[in-house]
Amino acid sequence: MSSSCKKAYITTPIYYVNDIPHIGHAYTTIIADSLAIYSRMVGLDTFFLTGTDEHGQKIEQAAKQRGKTPQEYADEISGKFKALWDDFDISYDKFIRTTDEEHKIGVQVAFEKMLKKGDIYKGKYKGNYCISCETFFTETQLVDNEFCPDCGKPTTVVEEESYFFKLSNYQDKILEWLKSDEKSILPKTRRNEVMRFVEGGLDDLSITRTSFDWGVKLPESANDPKHVMYVWLDALLNYITALGYGTTEEKMDYWPARVHLIGKDILRFHAIFWPAFLMSLDLPLPKHIAAHGWWTRNGEKMSKSKGNVINPKEVADAYGLENFRYFMLREVPFGGDGDFSQKALMDRINSDLGNDLGNLLNRLIGMSGKYSNGVVSSANVQKYYKAELDEVNESIEKLEPLLFDMQLHRYLEELWRPLSVANKSIDKYQPWVLMKEGKEEEALALNGLIANILAKVAIMLHPVMPKTTDKIATSLGFEIGVDNYTKLVKNKELLTEFTIQKIPPLFPRIEEQLLKEPEPKKEVPKAKEEPKKESTIGVITIDEFFKTELKIGTIIEAEEVPKSKKLLKLKVDLGEEKPRQIIAGIKEWYSPDSLIGTQACVVANLKPAKLMGMLSEGMLLAAKDENGLSLLRPEAPKVAGTKVS
Repeated sequence: MSSSCKKAYITTPIYYVNDIPHIGHAYTTIIADSLAIYSRMVGLDTFFLTGTDEHGQKIEQAAKQRGKTPQEYADEISGKFKALWDDFDISYDKFIRTTDEEHKIGVQVAFEKMLKKGDIYKGKYKGNYCISCETFFTETQLVDNEFCPDCGKPTTVVEEESYFFKLSNYQDKILEWLKSDEKSILPKTRRNEVMRFVEGGLDDLSITRTSFDWGVKLPESANDPKHVMYVWLDALLNYITALGYGTTEEKMDYWPARVHLIGKDILRFHAIFWPAFLMSLDLPLPKHIAAHGWWTRNGEKMSKSKGNVINPKEVADAYGLENFRYFMLREVPFGGDGDFSQKALMDRINSDLGNDLGNLLNRLIGMSGKYSNGVVSSANVQKYYKAELDEVNESIEKLEPLLFDMQLHRYLEELWRPLSVANKSIDKYQPWVLMKEGKEEEALALNGLIANILAKVAIMLHPVMPKTTDKIATSLGFEIGVDNYTKLVKNKELLTEFTIQKIPPLFPRIEEQLLKEPEPKKEVPKAKEEPKKESTIGVITIDEFFKTELKIGTIIEAEEVPKSKKLLKLKVDLGEEKPRQIIAGIKEWYSPDSLIGTQACVVANLKPAKLMGMLSEGMLLAAKDENGLSLLRPEAPKVAGTKVS
């Protein structure tokens, strides 16, 4: 493709090699792969990057525990990621490793440039450090003055000489960027979170360590060999060192990235540290940073101790890779947490794919074979079925903006509307009746309509299910690529006459679960208990009452929960570092807009629970009678987080 062609640079995060790939890694990578396939299909010169992050104290310790050198351990785990993506036919253009020599050189060049610019200075750092998250936290951020607020593991107090990046110098510029581009971070609710964090003030960032040496050394010009770079400075720079920054520079014309895909747990690093580093290097900022949620299994958080961690290869082998890809992108709104269940996956395969898509192609093969010896023509489609064709083209036109706004579930939802038009048209016009009535031209035109709907859907589904859609295209006598995307989708043209090719059913029905569910833990028999005394219903002690922590919360965001008649998803400020997400069944009485900026009483120490696959971190207090429901609110505005007593 010519150098003048528009470019698209798409990245996953580089995955940390502290463990083998899991379903979350697969989710991110499948989304990125779909965006890359789509970008190539529409004619963009596309570069797709993935890889592994291999430095830091956590890797050094993990390697030591296994009796290996850090490099040996990193080679082993990185190899598992690359093998899985190759097995999944992920269409990456480069697999970067932070142990690559070119990457190390690029990072050193960047450090040197920041140092010369005056954005890096030497000092001493003392703070609570979480080895697992490779992050320092202030005392106010800690849980119970000791534990990491992100992973819950104990932190250690670290005091050492360090180089610092002047993050505070870029606070206003980062805010200006966030405010000027509402799609800088997707979904938009994540952008609002980052803005509030930045508005709270940014401290300068410690960017080197002396307590371990598994990392990128400082450039020789710094003359300070005992320091290695902080893993996040090293890791984030992969997005430009992969393009040759600091070495060949040969692919730097792909920068800036069109999409950085990440998990929500690393949003702060990508939305605050990374833009500041780029500003210091005088490089443009990425167009979109897109943060997705986490996956649970049957409503439970996945963990090794529960034995319910999902191996993505096992799922793909059991149910089919492309079915798995479709399920992951269709099942949950991007940005929200998703729940994996075999039943939900089977329902998607049997209903969406089997009934709506696969059966439609089978019906077309059968009708065209019976009525026209397999020959399908678009000659009279406009004459008889213009309304249906216009409806289909209208749905297809809506798709691309949804894709790059990361509304992937809506993209697929909208893409299924043309299939609904096709299936309903067969039932409505009944070609077998038309043939009996001597309306052969009209019946064959209906076949042409169905074929064209399938062709357009196959093209737009291709990024998600490339091999499946290639089979559909082969059956319909065309190839999926830039030319036919332009012809059939952009220009709304129709297929030329072809003879349909019979193919085996695409989605055989699945009747039973194909993966073994984790065994429930056996309960240890309890010692014989004394008979319980009969309790007095409704009576508690004052001590029991004070176990409930009630606080005043300010509702800062509110939105409807899709497919729910009762639930609203709220972000509530309780005076903590981050707002709480609370799922409340108050939609019948309150609109989202009416709640924003108001206050309510919140039960703040409830155990988080899942509602419709979304985490709820508290409960609003309300009173309900025959006149409706009312939230309990303070008589006058109170500071967010004020305790109710």
